[in-house]
Amino acid sequence: MMTKTYLKTSLILAAICAVATLILAELNSVTAPLIASYETSKTLSALEAVSGSQKLGKEIAVSDNTTISAYYKLTTDGKPSGYLLKLANNGYGGAVNLVAAYDLKGLVTDAKVVSDSETPGLGKKSEESWYMKKFIGKDPIPTKKNMLSSEDAAAVSGASITFGAVSSALETGSKFVKGLGGNK
Repeated sequence: MMTKTYLKTSLILAAICAVATLILAELNSVTAPLIASYETSKTLSALEAVSGSQKLGKEIAVSDNTTISAYYKLTTDGKPSGYLLKLANNGYGGAVNLVAAYDLKGLVTDAKVVSDSETPGLGKKSEESWYMKKFIGKDPIPTKKNMLSSEDAAAVSGASITFGAVSSALETGSKFVKGLGGNK
């Protein structure tokens, strides 16, 4: 008698799981292309915003670097003026994806977080425009809070992992651009 009850309950749960799986699969097939399209448009918007008035060259994939996935040459009036990099690093909530523009010497000229899963009110501050001003034109790029002014250090307080992810990614990008030497 007890075995029959367990068998019946197991079959009911299996049927519920099968129906739920089908519904989720169908929902994913509808939403996945929309999400991919949204992410692409968000990245393109960030690339355009960070490149400023400079002309963006074609995307060049980077396969031998865990932080840099691709870069673009930037030109002004047909002359090389810098590089724009797609960067990613691990933050508190997962990957922090950003784009950053550099001049030919490897100094950050602008940067923007494209996507992240950081904590609202703490790590999410990195999405705000004032956040990246800590890194623009700085050599070396501040990678520790003691390299910041007391006001800037207080602004990133409580989100040390996010700050480390962003600053480390930007520093890696700067070294990469310095390695390109402005001629590649």
